[in-house]
Amino acid sequence: MLAEFSDRLSRQINRGTEVVLAALMVALVLDVWIGVVDRYFFHWQLPWPEVLARYLMIWAAMLAVSCGIARREHIGLTVLLMSLPQGGRRGLLVLIDVITFALFFYVLWFGIGFAESGAKRQAMILGATLQPFYSAIPAAALLACVQVVLVMIRDMGRQLDTVTPNEGSGA
Repeated sequence: MLAEFSDRLSRQINRGTEVVLAALMVALVLDVWIGVVDRYFFHWQLPWPEVLARYLMIWAAMLAVSCGIARREHIGLTVLLMSLPQGGRRGLLVLIDVITFALFFYVLWFGIGFAESGAKRQAMILGATLQPFYSAIPAAALLACVQVVLVMIRDMGRQLDTVTPNEGSGA
């Protein structure tokens, strides 16, 4: 019951994150396109497309981490895990989840101060503070923490129980 709730909530959060990611990627493509058109055709010398593209890409890359976690597509130790018996796999997978949570919690904790420091810095080209851009770090870390907890509850270390050694070695 709790595993089903965690799975459902993880999927909903992931779906919302993917919608935001799609919007960021559309904005990134349009921004880069404007920069190319400006540089090679109109010569307006717009100063902002390159800077905006950088921050859109950072937001997209950071948010995509939680999607990888939700789908268990992040870097794993599949070869090592598949060589262990199922009980050993479960324990190691839970340990990996706990360590992953600790890492993202650490990033969240220090990312908050990093984002706050962005309020004091000005992006001259964009005419705004850097806080919204620096906020990608703690926002993505918080989302990753939530997804790690949800998939840990959902899987309870069992996600590789049905994978045979031949299937697992290709991942």
